[in-house]
Amino acid sequence: MPDPQLDIAIVGAGPAGLAAALRLHQRGFRPRIYETVAQLRPLGVGIDVKVYGTKELEELGLLEEFRAISVDARDSIFYNNHGQEIYAERCGVHMGYLHEQRFVHRGYLQMLLYRTVLDRLGADSVVQGVRTLGYTQDGDGVTLDVEHADGTRGQVRADVVVAADGINSVVRRQMHPASAEPHYSGITMYRGTTLMEPYRDGHTILHIGAPQIATMIVYPIADDFEGTGKTLVNWVVERERDETVEDWNAVGDVAEIVPLFDTVKLPFLDVQQMLRDAREVYLFPLIRHDPLESWTDGRVVLVGDAAHAMYPRGGNGACQAIVDGAVLAEKLATIDDPAAALKAFEAERLLKVNGMVMAHRGEGYEVIRRMVADRTNCEPFEDIETVLPLAEADEIFSKYHAMVGQPRPGFEAGETTGFRTEHALTAVRQA
Repeated sequence: MPDPQLDIAIVGAGPAGLAAALRLHQRGFRPRIYETVAQLRPLGVGIDVKVYGTKELEELGLLEEFRAISVDARDSIFYNNHGQEIYAERCGVHMGYLHEQRFVHRGYLQMLLYRTVLDRLGADSVVQGVRTLGYTQDGDGVTLDVEHADGTRGQVRADVVVAADGINSVVRRQMHPASAEPHYSGITMYRGTTLMEPYRDGHTILHIGAPQIATMIVYPIADDFEGTGKTLVNWVVERERDETVEDWNAVGDVAEIVPLFDTVKLPFLDVQQMLRDAREVYLFPLIRHDPLESWTDGRVVLVGDAAHAMYPRGGNGACQAIVDGAVLAEKLATIDDPAAALKAFEAERLLKVNGMVMAHRGEGYEVIRRMVADRTNCEPFEDIETVLPLAEADEIFSKYHAMVGQPRPGFEAGETTGFRTEHALTAVRQA
């Protein structure tokens, strides 16, 4: 059987690295995480945690804590660039899944995982202010070359290295130098938050706009935020733009995007005012990282964005990173040879997740907004059923959900799982 004393070093204390540490700990291992920043802080904006992501958090024993920092997702509704409803579906348990879909601030989720790692693995389990420069390995293990916050350099020796160092992974660059340079897609995301009164029922994710102009996704990520009595709402706008640097912390200007939604009229939300009231706005270009043919090099393995960075659409990037940790821990706990265990992890995950990476480049289920815009030339429609029949939209959504590992309950039996709300009829009459 594998040695529970196996020395495992994890590079990166993002959600992928922290979740991997917790999963490894469940299997009897005591990994140590090495993080570049000197002090972790709850940075970032929103994450849409799908049902299988919530399942992972429940298996980590964190469901109640996760519920306390997140918002239950009930409905997901799609609108064109005039605010006319295209399609709607239930979310999570409201659709019939066994687990909830929830919206959360990325930083809050990261801090929950971080606190849990410290509690379960010990105060010395996360070493901050240590930047990984590269690795070498021999038959017995791996040596990480590192730089400390004070500029001094050193080495870390481990039996296995798990690289969870994100989209700009140093380990991936060394492992796959020919695939190190990403390619800009021509689309930039503006990601922001607004503190406001809850819209609709306070549990709805909105998908608004036409990709030929600009699109927007809106969802709540915290109720009664910091005791204000208001909801912190996360929003993401996509538009074509000149190339920018791939950096989650680049600041954007909301004035560049407000006019793109002048035609959008919703009875329950003033999207232009929501944008103008933003607390923060960050730019993030959609960068194409080519899918890798391998995530392993001997006793070194890539997980999360380091392995399979995907467009942040559909809420699957963070969730798939968390799944990585569970599968990796299972392989290391059941296969004696560490290198063979990493290969087994790769064999189970790589092709499946690479397929998701490519599907997200094609917009996933968000493609229905492009289809409607193409079929109407971005003009208002009179009857959505003549533009995008409900059965056609249902088929698109069901195939996508099955691909990411959460097939829709009832669809295989021929049930209609999507729907249109009363607002769809109102929007038609107003068009």
